[in-house]
Amino acid sequence: MDFDHTRTAMLAAMPQLRSYAVSLCRDPDRANDLAQETLLRAYANIRTFKPGSNMVGWLFAILRNQYYAAYRKHHREVEDVDGTYAQTLAIEPDQIIQLEWSDMRAAVAELPDGMRRALVLVAVEGLSYDEAARVCNCPPGTVRSRVHRARARLAEIFALDARAPGYDMRASEGLGAAVVVFDAA
Repeated sequence: MDFDHTRTAMLAAMPQLRSYAVSLCRDPDRANDLAQETLLRAYANIRTFKPGSNMVGWLFAILRNQYYAAYRKHHREVEDVDGTYAQTLAIEPDQIIQLEWSDMRAAVAELPDGMRRALVLVAVEGLSYDEAARVCNCPPGTVRSRVHRARARLAEIFALDARAPGYDMRASEGLGAAVVVFDAA
């Protein structure tokens, strides 16, 4: 392919490219940029041009494709100067949750069978102490004791201080949710 002839043909098409670009984007500055980007892209991909074919048509196709690609990209972008929109899209990483979950599974697995079963029935399944006692075939006081000791053992394993403000040995929502998944696995 003759480099001088190709370069001359590209430069000769520049006024037509600018006119076409203005008709697409209706902004003379953006049209000039688009025409120049088209020439750069055409030059970078000149090996794909077939000698003897229509140079202007090939350049118009590049310009049109570039315009529509930029148009689609522009409509997907959101102006977010202060980052508030980006914060609404962010999700918390789940590595910590996975590690905590793994620790919880290991801690619950360390509990004796009776304690674990009573804890799962009361904290996860939501059974009353009386209902759990019927399932375990033991007195309700035994179930209460097992659940209390299981929670105390888990608090000890996780180094929770029962005297800390806000700590409630009876609160089982967090543990219940964790044991639900453990029991299902």
